[in-house]
Parts: sequence; structure tokens; C-alpha cells
Amino acid sequence: MSTKSKSTFADRAMLGRAVRDSFLKLAPKTQAQNPVMLLVYLSAILTTVLWVASLFGIMDAPSGYTLSIAVILWFTCLFANFAEAIAEGRGKAQADALRAAKKDVDAHKIPAVDRKGEATIISSAQLKKGDLVFVKAGEQIPADGEVIEGAASVDESAITGESAPVIREAGGDRSAVTGGTTVLSDWIVVQVTSEAGESFLDKMIAMVEGAARKKTPNEIALQIFLVALSIIFILVTLSLYTYSAFSAKLAGIENPTSVTTLVALLVCLAPTTIGALLSAIGIAGMSRLNQANVLAMSGRAIEAAGDVDILMLDKTGTITLGNRQAHDLLPVDGTLPQELADAAQLSSLADETPEGRSVVVLAKEKFGLRGRTLQDKNMTFLPFTAATRMSGVDYDGHEIRKGAADSVRAYVEATGGCYSEECARIVKEIARQGGTPLVVAKDRRILGVIHLKDIIKQGVQEKFADLRKMGIKTIMITGDNPLTAAAIAAEAGVDDFLAEATPEGKLNMIRDFQAKGHLVAMTGDGTNDAPALAQADVAVAMNTGTQAAKEAGNMVDLDSSPTKLIDIVRIGKQLLMTRGSLTTFSIANDVAKYFAIIPALFMRLYPGLGALNIMGLTSPQSAVLSAIIYNALIIIALIPLALKGVRYREVPAGKLLSRNLLVYGLGGFAAPFVFVKLIDVLLTVCGLA
Repeated sequence: MSTKSKSTFADRAMLGRAVRDSFLKLAPKTQAQNPVMLLVYLSAILTTVLWVASLFGIMDAPSGYTLSIAVILWFTCLFANFAEAIAEGRGKAQADALRAAKKDVDAHKIPAVDRKGEATIISSAQLKKGDLVFVKAGEQIPADGEVIEGAASVDESAITGESAPVIREAGGDRSAVTGGTTVLSDWIVVQVTSEAGESFLDKMIAMVEGAARKKTPNEIALQIFLVALSIIFILVTLSLYTYSAFSAKLAGIENPTSVTTLVALLVCLAPTTIGALLSAIGIAGMSRLNQANVLAMSGRAIEAAGDVDILMLDKTGTITLGNRQAHDLLPVDGTLPQELADAAQLSSLADETPEGRSVVVLAKEKFGLRGRTLQDKNMTFLPFTAATRMSGVDYDGHEIRKGAADSVRAYVEATGGCYSEECARIVKEIARQGGTPLVVAKDRRILGVIHLKDIIKQGVQEKFADLRKMGIKTIMITGDNPLTAAAIAAEAGVDDFLAEATPEGKLNMIRDFQAKGHLVAMTGDGTNDAPALAQADVAVAMNTGTQAAKEAGNMVDLDSSPTKLIDIVRIGKQLLMTRGSLTTFSIANDVAKYFAIIPALFMRLYPGLGALNIMGLTSPQSAVLSAIIYNALIIIALIPLALKGVRYREVPAGKLLSRNLLVYGLGGFAAPFVFVKLIDVLLTVCGLA
């Protein structure tokens, strides 16, 4: 089956499930969770009862008219349920895929005291927090945990969707493993960090299918506002009915309004459009975040991302490519460039770090030095150590050393050699520019300096410029010295930086900004990032990071891409914009429907209102039917916008507000006049009004 046909089948299955769920959601307990739509639900029940009563001669309004109103109100409830169900459908599809990855497997539990003791095979469901399990190539990791011994290549595609395997090893910030992933090579000993049913995969399934989604403070506040509006319109409708009955009695005519008509009027005037779509907007926002491979632990975190005005980003891997590259070779004191290149390349042949490989490549590209192997000239390589801060090679009585300037200087001067003043000047200049200088010496004589440079990621300057337009301040976090940090910050275009960053420094900076009323977002992956992540308003932990970092964050980036923070902010802002835009549209709709219906409804009592019947609606019944049909159909029409979200642009908030008021405010006011009239004409032509 082709990918396209599979996708089409999945979409059809999702739609089918959404239609079924729309009817299941008609249960009173479910309807009670949405007060605005509960009003429509009760109105549908009331008009249905009135229609049944009309069959026995108890007439509130013509039987066919009452039945029409009841049917349309039931469809309004179903359309609202469908909007929520289709939004949930995406999450349920993701949850089904994740459940397929989650299964009980045999776990090789080993003794905590003697790790080399005999393993006991038990079900993964029986594992408890603190247990140790041995996992070898070809086996599935049975539970979430930390690697405490060994290193292995792990396939995490079931969780992240990324086919490339990753390395998980004991120690450092790449020790966390997730239950349901598979070891591809070697072996690891994992200490279980979660109880059965509380794994990362369990939480992820609950979140993506919406089972654990709680209403956010903004949603609750908006819902309270909508309930208040609904109560006001209930009072208005009751007042209209009482006033209509009183006026009709004084005029000696029959009351032109009925309970059925006023119930329909109430539904039209209440904010049913946004009430029907409110839940779908929130679920769809979380779904968009899931599609970006980010798991939010709460809807509140997504909303907070939309209000963030401070972004704290790690330099390495976010702003820079993550590895310094050899940028230039600078000879000193008359040394020939070819001689410096030769020594630099020889000292880097056994260096498997990205920096070491880049030196070899630079010497090849700039000086044509090719075809060397590790067996040349009986070489003895000296690896880099933290103690010496140098690496090098000895061959045929020669010594080449490459390393930090002060270390090479001490090495040269220890045997009476002279450190080059020109070298000292170049080292200082490279540091001032934000680079890293590596000094090269041969036989205790300084040859020159390798200029290692942080490579700024392509497009980050433009991204930071867009964020600045959005009113967001960017801060680079780095362990570099202030001089180097300032140079990189200037090149990248960030607004500020924190150099020589420590856990305490990050935490204090976040607290300081929050004390001034700012909302702060940051990313992190290490245990040392956990305090700052716990303090930040939006804390994105890398999936490759430690368990402490993931527990401290309120979001987990399954791709472990620090630049994802920018996308998260956009999704959060889009969620808030979508909710605000559709609320504006809904309220403008209600105002327009008020002016469309009221004049037509009360013209018999007050003929002067005919001047306000600018739409020229055929009759009061036609006006109400047209308005309530439009009220139901507009929910369906807006579902794609609620799911996809209003398009977000990186412009100042004031400009966005003005544009949305213009588009959704005026659009919401004008739409009922056009479509209610069109429906009225169709009803008249069909002889239904």
C-alpha cells in the first residue's frame, strides 16, 4: 500500500472515530464539562420535549418549526463534539502507535551488590524503582532508567521517530534511557527510575491522547467569562419574553414570541461558537507541539511559551554547531606556513575529536598535505589529558606538542626554551575575537597558532532578529570566558549573554528576570541544569539528557534539538492568537445576530423596528431558523482554523492585535449579515419559511 493511500485510510479512520465519539460525547456527564455547550444541550432537550408535547396538542409553536429548531440544536451539540473529537483523534492515533511500542518484555534483573551475579528473568511489569537490569544487543530496554555501567548504541525511533541510533553510556549527560527502546550493540546496566505504569512512555501516551490534559488558567478564565455572558443572555431572553407577553397583552394581540423561538434566540446570542471550539483549540495546540516532537507535561506550559519574553539558550548546539573548527594556521617568528601545517597535522592524526579532524582537513585543503597514515615514521602519539592540556606526537627524535597557550609555554620554558612574544600577541587577539588558540611547538620551539573558531549556525541571526520583533530578548548561556562570549554573542546577534555560567548563576539570572515581571524560557540537558529548569516558566529538557533534567522541565524535546525552543514559542503564541481571534469572531458574531434577529422578531409588536430590519428577512420564524442554522454551520466551518491555528507572524504584539481585530472582529460582524440572509433566501425559495 502506498504512503498516500495509507494516509488517506488513516484520515478516514480518524474521521470515522470522531463521528462515533461525537455521539458518545452527548452523555450528560461529558456535556457538563463545557458550561456554554451544556446550555445548548439543555435547550435541545427542552425543544425536543416541546415538539413531543405538540404532537399531543400542547402547542407552543407550530410542530414542524419546533422540530426544526430541536434538530438544529442537536446538530449544534454534535458539531461541537466533533470539533473536540477530531482534535483528540490526532493524539489518539499517536497514542496507538506508542502503545504498540510499549509491551511487557523479559527483564534480566541482576543483584545490586554483586552486579556480576546471576541474572533473574522477570517480566518488565514487575520491575521496581531502584532495580538493576542487564540489557544486551537485540534486547528491548524494559523500563525507564539511568545507565550506570557500560555503553551501547540505542534505537529510539519508537519514541522520537528518528531512525539514527544514539549512544547511551554511564556518567555525563547521556545516561538516561527510555523503556521501549532497543539496544543495537554492546551492553548496558540500567538502574530503573520509575515504577510500573509511571514510565515516560506511559506519561507520553496519556498526554498525547488528551487523557491527562487539564484546563489551563487562561482557558478557565475565558470559560468563566463565557459563562458570565451566557447568564447575561439568559436574563436578557427571559426579560424579552416577559416584556413581549406584557406588550402583546396591552396591544390586545397574541404574543408573537414562543418559548421555542426564545430558546433558539438564546443559543444564537450566547457565545456558542467559541464555546464549541475552545477545547479543540487547546487540544490542537498540544497536538501541534507533539507533531514537533515535543512532549508538554501541561497545557499551562504551552500557554506560558506564548507569553515568554526572555529566551535563555545554550551556546553549544543551539547558536553554534557544537564543535569548534580549525579556521586558520598562523605561523610566528619566520616559521614557514608549510612547516606549521605539517606539524599541526601530524599532531592531530590520532585526534578523533571534531576539532582534531578539522585541523587535518584544513592542512589538506590549504597546503595539500594528504596520504598520511598513523604508521608513518614510527610515530608515538600522546593523547590529550586534563593534567597536561596538550596532545602531540614523537617520531624520529622529534617532539611535536599542540595545546593551550599556557601549557605549551610551560612545556617550552621548562627546558630553557623561549616563548614567542608574537605568539602571545596572536593568542590574545584570537581570544578577543571569540576563538580558541592552540599553540604548536616542535622540538621546544614555537611554530605558530591554530585558530579554532565556533561556527555560528546558518540562519540564527535572522531567527534572533524575528524574536526581537516579537519583543523577546535572547540570552546566550556559555561556559566561555567573558571576552570569548562577547565576541560570539555579537556575531550571533543575541541581546545578552551569561559567561562562565554556573548552576547558581543561571538560577539567579532567571529569578532576577522573574522578579521584574518577565516570563523566562530555557533549555537544558544536564543535572546541573535542573535547578534553573525547575525555576523557569517554560523549561525544555532534552530527551537525551539526564533523568533529573527531564523531571525538572515541563517539556521534553524528543529530538533533543536546543533550537526547538524557538518553535515552541511560536506554537505557544499561535495557540493564544487562535483562541483570541476566534473569541473575537464569536462575540462579533453574537452582536451581528442580535441586530439581525431582534428587529424581525418584534416587528409585529413595534412596527418601527422595521427600519432596523436592514436584511429584509422574510418572517420572524425565518429569521430565527436562518440564524440558528448559521450558528451551527459556522462551528463546522471554523474547525480547520481551530485545528491548524491562526497564522503567526513575527511582528509586534500591537500590530498583531490591530490586524486580528480588523480581520476577525469585522469579519465576525459581517459574516452573519451575509450568510443569515443567504440562508433566509434559500428557506423562502424552498417554501420552508
